[in-house]
Amino acid sequence: MSDSTPPTSSPYAPTQPMNPSDEKLWSTLIHVGGIFFSFIPALVGHLVFKDRGPFVRAHTRTALNFQITVAIAYVLSLILTVVLIGYLMLVGVGIVIIVFSIMAAIAANNGQAYKYPLTFEFIK
Repeated sequence: MSDSTPPTSSPYAPTQPMNPSDEKLWSTLIHVGGIFFSFIPALVGHLVFKDRGPFVRAHTRTALNFQITVAIAYVLSLILTVVLIGYLMLVGVGIVIIVFSIMAAIAANNGQAYKYPLTFEFIK
C-alpha cells in the first residue's frame, strides 16, 4: 500500500436537511399513508426523516402519536364488541382516521402545522 492512498471517508456522513417542498411532500404522504397502512408510514417516516428538518419532524411525530392513539381505540373497540357497542366504535374510529388524516395532509401540503385533536402525546 502506498502513502498516496487517500483516507477512506466515514460511512456515517451527516444527513442533509430537506428543502421545504420535500418536507411538505413527505409530511403530506405520511398523513395520507396512515389512512391505508395504519401506523407504519408514520413510524418509518419518523425514524427516517426526524433529523432532516423541523417541519417534517413535527408532522411525523404528530402522525405517529395519532396512529398510536387510534391503535389503542381499535383495541378498546374490539374488546367492547362483546357488548355490541364496539362495532359502532370501530366505524367511528375509521371515520375519525379518514377525516383527521385528510385535514392533516391538507395542512401539511399548505406548509402549516397541525395537531390532531383527542391525541395522547407518546412521542415528544
